[in-house]
Amino acid sequence: MKKVLLLAISLLIPPPAHGGPASAAQDRPQITHVLFVTMDGMRWQEVFGGMASDLLTKKEGGISEPAPTEKRFGGAAAEERRAKLMPFFWTTVAAKGQVFGDATRGSTARVTNGLRFSYPGYNEMLAGFADPRIDSNDRHWNPNVTVLEWLNGRPGFKGKVAAFASWELLPWIVNTERSHLPANGDGPPVDDPVNERERTINDYSQDLPPYWGETRADAPTGFGALEYLKRHQPRVLYVMLGETDEWAHGRRYDLYLDSAWRNDRFIRRLWDTAQTLPGYAGHTALVLATDHGRGSTGENWTSHGRDVREAERIWIAVMGPGVAPLGVRSAADVTQSQIAATIAMLLGEDYNAAQPKAAQPLPLK
Repeated sequence: MKKVLLLAISLLIPPPAHGGPASAAQDRPQITHVLFVTMDGMRWQEVFGGMASDLLTKKEGGISEPAPTEKRFGGAAAEERRAKLMPFFWTTVAAKGQVFGDATRGSTARVTNGLRFSYPGYNEMLAGFADPRIDSNDRHWNPNVTVLEWLNGRPGFKGKVAAFASWELLPWIVNTERSHLPANGDGPPVDDPVNERERTINDYSQDLPPYWGETRADAPTGFGALEYLKRHQPRVLYVMLGETDEWAHGRRYDLYLDSAWRNDRFIRRLWDTAQTLPGYAGHTALVLATDHGRGSTGENWTSHGRDVREAERIWIAVMGPGVAPLGVRSAADVTQSQIAATIAMLLGEDYNAAQPKAAQPLPLK
């Protein structure tokens, strides 16, 4: 009789409502780790369309001999060109996850800060909202608590959140003075080498020429992040790559494409390395994005900022357990400010409850 009564009561009680960020995360297989990688100033045009033939010139692209670049990245269709440029992105991330920002599919991804350059973009994606106080790339401590800092204060995440960058401003963006996050943005890529491999990585980094004052090459950043991943096994690892922006500003379209290809190779290596670590395989999400777009045509492709309206257009990609393999999303309008809450949601955390100004998570299905 008691069992019958309990069954009757259970049938009368409605199931819990779904749809909010927390419940959406609970509906997914458990994700315990997130790898977040950004490619500075990487245009959506190349992500979705691959190499642009009209930029293989001396005037627009700074290329004296276009044939090698054409042979390496060219193709009759956009699908062929983009697969050559970013093979891991298109064979794995897009095939198993979701990608936003392809204008040819009626999908827009954009920044909301109106400034369209780096520090405002990194604040928007990490804090979840644009802040008019951040209006330059100067070294000012970020007044906003980023999702990285917030997660580091959550149960189970303390000491398990870290960031690496090719840009020296990383410590200011994540405010290490307040957050105390491990944030390697310049100097040796391995802060405390304990073996010959790590010491060799630091020596190799010092032997590279300093092409840019505030940005080191992406290779040392990537190697440092990989060593950190293997030794410390963080639950959240953010890697900010920078060469795509530097070569674009230098009007070297061939080297811009090459750096994108090498970034894609690093992302593959990062993902594959994570799959070999205890607890990562089947429980790790990958989030990819950029801080801003660039000009769309001709000589203007190198530019971004307040006066380059089209530089507000970006791209975002997410792959992980429970993220439906929908590929390139159509008719989906998203913003950079949704990335912070998305990272938290993937981990089963509700960033919006702590930071009401933050945008809601991406509409992942």
